[in-house]
Amino acid sequence: MTETARSLVSEEDAVRAHWYGLLAHFLARPPVAESLEIARSLGGDDTPLGKSVAAFAAAARAATPESGNDEFHQLFYGVGRGELVPHGSFYLTGFLNEKPLADLRDDLARLGVARADDVKEPEDHIAALCDVMAGMIRGDFGPACHLDRQAEFFDKHLAPWAEKFFEDLEGAKASVLYMPLGSIGRQFMAIEGESFRMLG
Repeated sequence: MTETARSLVSEEDAVRAHWYGLLAHFLARPPVAESLEIARSLGGDDTPLGKSVAAFAAAARAATPESGNDEFHQLFYGVGRGELVPHGSFYLTGFLNEKPLADLRDDLARLGVARADDVKEPEDHIAALCDVMAGMIRGDFGPACHLDRQAEFFDKHLAPWAEKFFEDLEGAKASVLYMPLGSIGRQFMAIEGESFRMLG
């Protein structure tokens, strides 16, 4: 993000981008020591979301890079397949690489967003979608996207399944560190959805 773009992002939107970025960071790859250190430093408050943030910080203090790596692989890879499949196509159709992914690729092309050469996961991975939302808010792909454009992308590609995914992450057998992250994601998606609905 350029300094000019950063200066045009409101404080509220910067916080929203932060939450999308945090979710993307921990869902894209296993947590390393630096990631856990960031999570340990998070502070919560008495709101439901704040309590989940405090629980995530506490879980990070009890975690190690090794335990986080094991948990990540049990959740998303496992033996043959992980406990969860974090892709929109799978949640919406029961299969990978279906029409929701094709629709997403069309919209990403319109945004000028392309998958990096070293990324193997399809673009409808939950981490990638959170990353795109953060980028639209911050202006990573050009000028920061207007709320109406953010709402359109959210409603089409996240709202139909992301809250359910995070609910599943909260309740997954392997979730320890990722349980409160699932709570954060579920509540944040609900807040975003309600906020975008109020625009209409």
